[in-house]
Amino acid sequence: MKKGIITVIVIAVIVLLIISWGVGIYNKIVPMNEKVGTEWSNVETQYQRRADLIPNFVNTVKGAAAFEQETLTRVIEARAKATQVTVDPSNITPAQLQQFQAAQNEVSSALSRLMVVVEQYPELKATQNYRDLQVALEGTENRISVARNNFNDAARTYNTFIKKFPQNMIAAMTKFTQRPYFEAAKGTEVAPKVEF
Repeated sequence: MKKGIITVIVIAVIVLLIISWGVGIYNKIVPMNEKVGTEWSNVETQYQRRADLIPNFVNTVKGAAAFEQETLTRVIEARAKATQVTVDPSNITPAQLQQFQAAQNEVSSALSRLMVVVEQYPELKATQNYRDLQVALEGTENRISVARNNFNDAARTYNTFIKKFPQNMIAAMTKFTQRPYFEAAKGTEVAPKVEF
């Protein structure tokens, strides 16, 4: 009888230790997951900042120069398309992130084309409003880069933790899945040719 009670007590203690250990791992995964969500919100905030600056920038350019309508239209359309792509930060899939990134890359590309065309209008570049908006856009592009890097770092930390044994068992049981990363845009691996 005493052996049976001791066995039950030992098994109960082992079960409690395993449950405690599992809860401890779960409680480490939750803040890492939240950190990824927070960093995603920071990414979206910076992209929204850029989207908010674009109409002012386009209007300044349009008002100061007899401008190519096609270039302005591309910027406006790319902005509209990018603001329609939304991603749920609690369930980001690689496909959703790729779609979001593609829409944002279109905005970047359209803005780059606009900047090239603006080079032909020195009187526009001389206006204070244009210079202020250009500085704001450049600063926003830097903030976007930092926010994306921070998101990737948080996702890497989280993904690494939930892939390791024995955390992977707790993550699988509690349905925590890997988060995708931002990747470089296609074509950026090739250095541009500079010819004089």
